[in-house]
Amino acid sequence: MIKYRNTLLKLTAWLCGGLVVTATFFIFGYILYHGALNITWNFVSDRPRGVPIGAEGGVFPAITGTVYLGALSGLMAGLVGSITAIFLVFYCRNRYVKGIIKASIYFLSGMSSILFGLVGYTILLHMLGMPRSLLAAGITVAVMILPFITIRIIKLFEEDSTELLHASLCLGVSKTYILRKIILPSYYINILTSITLGVAYGIGAAAPVMLTGAVLNAPTPQSVTQPFMSLSYHLFILVSEGISLTNAYASAFLLMAILLVLNAACRGLEYFKKKGD
Repeated sequence: MIKYRNTLLKLTAWLCGGLVVTATFFIFGYILYHGALNITWNFVSDRPRGVPIGAEGGVFPAITGTVYLGALSGLMAGLVGSITAIFLVFYCRNRYVKGIIKASIYFLSGMSSILFGLVGYTILLHMLGMPRSLLAAGITVAVMILPFITIRIIKLFEEDSTELLHASLCLGVSKTYILRKIILPSYYINILTSITLGVAYGIGAAAPVMLTGAVLNAPTPQSVTQPFMSLSYHLFILVSEGISLTNAYASAFLLMAILLVLNAACRGLEYFKKKGD
């Protein structure tokens, strides 16, 4: 009986794994088939044109806006998330405070992207009077990806570095010195990987930028106080308004390519770290 149960469990695991792999390759292959054929240099380097806007032209402002958004939100969320994780793992000794902070982080991680966009619009644009801009969208996306980054860094520190810290403290070395000289230099690649994956998650969301900073025909922003365009919002408009399904698939392919590059960069960083160790 136990043998049959183990066999059934293995078959179920293989079936679920096969479904996940099949769905992943189908989505990538479908977008690749419909989108890659429509990619041209003019499409990548030109700005949207036509009537309605986006029916012709390209997506260069959307590409640059997406890159700027990812860099800005990753910088803010990475800094706050890293400091929060360090505080919770190494400095916070009050279990009630730690519990409240962790509960807040997990609560934020369960919120949908449209709620972050709505709160960002209400607080930043309506209450504080900020213009619809790259900065407002960057703050909103940073708050959205903050739980993702913080949780990963917390798990990284709790699983790999607490024993090293305790051993060093027994030798009389200060906690701050250990963090600055040993732990952070040893795990900065893993921290960068967590931030990069968070950025990949953030730039694929259309709802936060739609309400706080994205404008359909915005040029490449020259400062963080100007509106911008993103590939996720551009793709949303093209599909929801029925403007151009061809350009929509091409935009989806470019967005997917950026996400794949970010994920490949993470894998590359992890590979070179292991090779260096």
